[in-house]
Amino acid sequence: MIALTEAVAIGRTFASMKDYQLDGNKEMVALGTMNVVGSMTSCYVATGSFSRSAVNYMAGCNTAVSNIVMSSVVLLTLELITPLFKYTPNAILASIIISAVISLVDIEAMTLIWKVDKFDFVACMGAFFGVVFSSVEIGLLIAVSISFAKILLQVTRPRTAVLGKIPRTTVYRNILQYPAATKVPGILIVRVDSAIYFSNSNYVKERILRWLADEEEQLKESSRPGVQYLIVEMSPVTDIDTSGIHAMEELFRSLEKRDVKLVLANPGPVVVDKLHASKFHEMIGEDRIFLTVEDAIVTCAPKMDLEP
Repeated sequence: MIALTEAVAIGRTFASMKDYQLDGNKEMVALGTMNVVGSMTSCYVATGSFSRSAVNYMAGCNTAVSNIVMSSVVLLTLELITPLFKYTPNAILASIIISAVISLVDIEAMTLIWKVDKFDFVACMGAFFGVVFSSVEIGLLIAVSISFAKILLQVTRPRTAVLGKIPRTTVYRNILQYPAATKVPGILIVRVDSAIYFSNSNYVKERILRWLADEEEQLKESSRPGVQYLIVEMSPVTDIDTSGIHAMEELFRSLEKRDVKLVLANPGPVVVDKLHASKFHEMIGEDRIFLTVEDAIVTCAPKMDLEP
């Protein structure tokens, strides 16, 4: 797997430099075929070589014929003129590789990665130092491990946001991104920016309750009425599993104890089907599920005026 990852990574590097497309499936078939055939003659594992690919690229090679020429030269070297290289210092061989690879170090790309995503920069540096001080395989292993850690972190800690209404519109957006957005009195609108699964369901529930606690504390300090409705904007929630539904049920019960009504806005078709299958819609009430946040606000606001 590491050899395959290495070959595809190297191929994509040069594909981006030469502006052509790389098909990972074809690469996998080619490498698999080479290794099956090579295993019949006790060959080493076949994979892409970063150093030789770099030398090939710097030499100006454009087609696969260069590999045939290179393999022929290597064969002749091994069979006929190997003794001539016996006393060649390793530093000379290393200088050939370094001179070919050094141009592939893109400082501007590294700077851009640092500006865009610090986690990606850590993966980049891990791959770089792993290759420099150990091997390409170790560098790839470090980068892949860091990338997996990033994915797990994003899955288990999805983003949530409190929404406010953009003035003179019916649009509700993140109040941190749009400072002009205003909160609706007595209503807290929270958006969940991820599918709700076993890995993050408890976090989502706790995060929503934390938003509610912070909001009620602010309202209490300013002597304003508390939150009566909590609207969960679910348009980014592409899916939900059993654990996610249980978390929503626990959220519903927690809000009931605080005398806060739970409302769902714009759940997707997959989410709606699962909510109906689990009978959650009966628990929350069909009249608490709306197509948009604005519909929920229009329905809930008059009820707040009527409630004591």
